[in-house]
Amino acid sequence: MKKLIDLSHTIEHGMITYKGLPAPVICDFLSREASQAHYAEGTTFHIGKIEMVANTGTYLDSPFHRYAGGKDLSQLALESLADLDGALVQADPDRRAIGPEAFAGLDPAGKAVLVHTGWARHWRTDQYFEGHPFLTADAAAFLKKGGAALVGIDSLNIDDTADRSRPVHSTLLGAEIPIVEHLRGLELLPLAGFRFHAVPVKVKDFGTWPVRAYALTER
Repeated sequence: MKKLIDLSHTIEHGMITYKGLPAPVICDFLSREASQAHYAEGTTFHIGKIEMVANTGTYLDSPFHRYAGGKDLSQLALESLADLDGALVQADPDRRAIGPEAFAGLDPAGKAVLVHTGWARHWRTDQYFEGHPFLTADAAAFLKKGGAALVGIDSLNIDDTADRSRPVHSTLLGAEIPIVEHLRGLELLPLAGFRFHAVPVKVKDFGTWPVRAYALTER
C-alpha cells in the first residue's frame, strides 16, 4: 500500500509568502450568478482569476530564475521534477547555517534532497520572515558535486537572504538543479524510500511557479 503526503502550503487571497512581494489577489472573472445569463436554467459555472507574482506559496525555481540563458519552466524535463527518488535530511534545529556536514553519509546522486528544518511551523506568522535556516555555499557545492537531481527546503529561502550574491541559488541553478522552497510536512516523511513530485505549469520565459509538491511513501 502507498501513501500520498502533501508537502505544499495552500495559496490564499491576501497571504504574504515573502516580505516585499505582493500578496495574491484571488477573485471572480465570471461569478456563478453572472454566468446564469449564458447557460440554461440551473446551469452555472465559475471562472476564477488570480493576480500574483511567481514566488507565491510553495514554488519551484528553474535555472531561468537566476540565469537569463538558463532553462525556463517550459524547458524542464518531467524526469527532473516528477517521480524522483527522495532523501530527507534532518537539519540541526539549533543552527541556522546548514553546511555539508548535515549531509554526511548521504549519496545525493539522482535524488530529490529535501532539507527538514521545521521552519514551516512559523508559516503565516511574522517569525517566518526573520532568522530562517538556509544552506551554505559549501553545502550547495556538495550537492552539485554529488549529482543531486533537485533540492528542497521548508524555509523562507534556501539562501541566507543577507547574502545578496545568493550562492546556493547560483550554484544549484547553474548546474540545472531545480530548487523548491516553502515546503511543509517534511516531518511526515521517512529518511529514504519515498518518491517526490513537484511539477509547475509549463510557461515559456518564466523561471518560477507554485507547485503541488507531494511524496509517495510506503504506508
